Amino acid sequence: MSGGRLAGGDARYPVDLVTSDGVSLRIEVPDGQQVIEAAAAAGFVLPSQCGQGTCGTCHGTARGAYRLGAHSPAALPPEQAEAGGVLLCRTYPLGPVGVQVSYPRSRIIEGGIARRDAEILELAPVARDGMWLRLQLGPDESGGTGAEFDPGQFMELQVPGDERRRAYSIANTANWDGALEFFIRLHPGGYFSEFLKRAAPGDPLIAHGPLGAFGLRDSGLRPRWFVAGGTGLAPVLSMLRRMAEWGEPQPTRLFLGISEVADHPDLQALRDLESELPQFELVECVWHPDPGVDRHVGHPRGCGRQGSGGRWTDARPLRLRPAGAGGRRPACRTGCGTAGRPRDDRTASSDLRDRPFGPRCRSGSWPGWSW
Repeated sequence: MSGGRLAGGDARYPVDLVTSDGVSLRIEVPDGQQVIEAAAAAGFVLPSQCGQGTCGTCHGTARGAYRLGAHSPAALPPEQAEAGGVLLCRTYPLGPVGVQVSYPRSRIIEGGIARRDAEILELAPVARDGMWLRLQLGPDESGGTGAEFDPGQFMELQVPGDERRRAYSIANTANWDGALEFFIRLHPGGYFSEFLKRAAPGDPLIAHGPLGAFGLRDSGLRPRWFVAGGTGLAPVLSMLRRMAEWGEPQPTRLFLGISEVADHPDLQALRDLESELPQFELVECVWHPDPGVDRHVGHPRGCGRQGSGGRWTDARPLRLRPAGAGGRRPACRTGCGTAGRPRDDRTASSDLRDRPFGPRCRSGSWPGWSW
């Protein structure tokens, strides 16, 4: 189909989105408008976050005529862009375009993002600069009280009376009680961080979402490796807790990176996994360890090369999911390669990056990888 004409004489172009589960969705994009905005105008909220080409949440693979606006090479590396990689918030069609995205149709929201009143139930320090936040959601528009979301998704939190929102990954699993849990890093001078320092149980918040396309994909019985750093643990913790609830039997290993021992998250949910997931193993990697501390030293990407007896470097196919600070995804790719992992066996679903206002989700595609 060729581009049509709007009443005002401006061109518009068809963009055909194909989701990971094979559903096709057509959006008409006016000339000069990017895909995310056009989709929203048509009533579809596509997974996105920053809107400026810096986070990578809205990644896809495109064919056709389009122009890419300014964006961060960390969100879309040049070699990826040359292979058809795009960020939909920076993609301006110049003709018909087809886009393959890595998330299922269920991650596309119709009619707007859900908004729920919420109340703080618990605030507890769990690391040197980490806070555990537990919320109770109020009823939704239909009177429902449950918290429905997929592991790996995030919420945007807002203080009543202030238009600013901050995005944080959910650390627990869907439930009928309407409870949401978050592991949040406190940044000195940060807007929401300063709010949390003076907040108390009973204080109100507004929760928008769930949002995001980062998720746990079915991979059969292959072992699963998770790589997380700092508060990037939150979405991974949600996935691991979901595995425990469902009794999934895959051998599972979490490589958790922290800067110093004081950054270790003192979380009961993390300790519970050792009994709830029999095949689970936590490998903590400390960048600057205290003298005499018996822990793996360095970045999580290097821990796969430190296993004794080859137990982390066997040839079994696995699923690898990295989450944490920026740059971890390509670093994990390099680390697994030097650890002897077969190229086609290394798979990951996303990368979460911490900003002063919280994590940003990314889903994309690297050669030989499925993000």
